[in-house]
Amino acid sequence: MFSSVARRYLLTSWRVQSLATHMLKSVVTCVAPQPNSFHIPQAQRRLFVAHCVQLPYRRPAGTCVLIKGQQFHSSTQSHKRKKTQEEPQERELDLLRYDMKDLMKGPKPALYLGFSGLIPFVCAPLLMAVTEVYYPDVAFAQVAYGASILSFLGGARWGFALPEGSPAKPDWLNLANSVVPSLFAWVALLFRDSITESSVMVIMGLGIALHYDLALLPGYPSWFKALRTILTLVATFSLVATLIIKNVYPEKKLSEIFQKNN
Repeated sequence: MFSSVARRYLLTSWRVQSLATHMLKSVVTCVAPQPNSFHIPQAQRRLFVAHCVQLPYRRPAGTCVLIKGQQFHSSTQSHKRKKTQEEPQERELDLLRYDMKDLMKGPKPALYLGFSGLIPFVCAPLLMAVTEVYYPDVAFAQVAYGASILSFLGGARWGFALPEGSPAKPDWLNLANSVVPSLFAWVALLFRDSITESSVMVIMGLGIALHYDLALLPGYPSWFKALRTILTLVATFSLVATLIIKNVYPEKKLSEIFQKNN
C-alpha cells in the first residue's frame, strides 16, 4: 500500500511539473499555440491552479512564477501608475536669478526717478543718527511720504490695467487690490500721534503691494519688478531705522530749536 501511494505521489508530481513547464513557456514567450503544439484550455488551467493550492507537498517553483505572472498580467490595468509630468514651479520671488538681471534694461528716467525717490526715506533716519536726536516731526514727514508712495503704487496698478492690450485685465482682482495700498496709507495718516503705528501700517502696505506686483497680479516687466523690490526694501529698512532711533536717542521737536534760534 505504501508503494502504491508513493507511486501515485511521484506520478502526480511529474504531471504537475510537466504542465507547469509548458504553461510557463506559453506565458513567457507570449506566442499563440500552434495546432500541433501543446495547448491547455482555460478551464484546465483553473483546475490546475486550484489543485496546486490543495496539494499537501511543496509546489514547484514554476507554478509560483506562473501564478504570479498571471496575477501580474491581469492586474496591470488596475494598478498601473500613471506617469505625471513634473510641472515647473511657479516663479515668485526668484529675483536674483531672473528679474535682477533685467534691472538695467529699464528706461533711464524710470530708474533715475525711482532711486531718487528713496532720498526722503533715507535722509530722515540719517539726519537723526548724525545729530543723535529723535525728531518726531521728521519721523512723521517720513511716514507721510511713505503713505503717498503707497497711493502712487495703487494708482500705478490701476493705470496699468485699464489700457487696451495690457497684460493685466481691468477685472476685480486687479482694480480692487490696487485700492488696498491707498487704504493702508489713509490709516497710517490717522495715527499722527503714534509714529510706531503709522510706520507699521506703511511697512505693511509696502509689503502687501510688493506681493501683489510680484506674485498675485502678473503683468509688470522684469526690470520694474526688480526696481520695485529694491525700492521697497530700502524704504522698509529706513522706516525700521527710524523706529530704532526713536527708542535710542532723546526726543526733541523742531519747533523748540527754531524758538531758541529766534
